[in-house]
Amino acid sequence: MNIAIYIFVTLASVAAMEFVAWFAHKYIMHGFLWVWHEDHHLPHHEKEGFFEKNDLFFLVFAIPSALCYILGSATPQFWLFFVGVGISIYGLIYFLIHDVYIHQRFKWFRQLDNRYSRAILRAHGAHHAKQTKQDCESFGLLVIDSKYYKKRREWKQEASH
Repeated sequence: MNIAIYIFVTLASVAAMEFVAWFAHKYIMHGFLWVWHEDHHLPHHEKEGFFEKNDLFFLVFAIPSALCYILGSATPQFWLFFVGVGISIYGLIYFLIHDVYIHQRFKWFRQLDNRYSRAILRAHGAHHAKQTKQDCESFGLLVIDSKYYKKRREWKQEASH
């Protein structure tokens, strides 16, 4: 029975991280830590080098995962270990979708051609359409608004009605 609980805790942690990432992106990255996130919204030709200040958020999100691994291993609350696993899995998913697929920082795979992957690209493109911290949209990664499943010209048609 413990295995089922640990699988549930892991999957629930992965799912919860989408909300945590959305909240952090909207209210922290586009809030008081914009100074770290701003370079991520600049065009590539304005950036210097491979790394961005925005990459510091990788460390920020790694800390709770590491703490959960440590506390889950060192205390009777072993389930915390699997919270750490869930955070790590979400981090891997985020890295693969955001850095590898969307921004092509690593040339491991190119355009995926299905409805969901196109919607993710549209949502992220809409987010990056602004280079300022105000007036951005689409702060999540995996859960996206249904409008992004439509073509951009359809958004404009719906907005004008």
